[in-house]
Amino acid sequence: MAIYYLTVFEKNGEKLCDESFEAQSEQEAKEIGQRKLKENNWAEKTHRCTSASGKLLLFGR
Repeated sequence: MAIYYLTVFEKNGEKLCDESFEAQSEQEAKEIGQRKLKENNWAEKTHRCTSASGKLLLFGR
């Protein structure tokens, strides 16, 4: 398992989410990130999901 990070921001820069989670693959991490965005109504917010090495998996502005 690898660690991935999801961060979500308001337009004014306020951080709404800054959490880490584990996933077996980058594809699974992307799916988990998308699910969390949808569940919390953050899909339209500025967001990013990255791997521990800094690889960008999801990004939205």
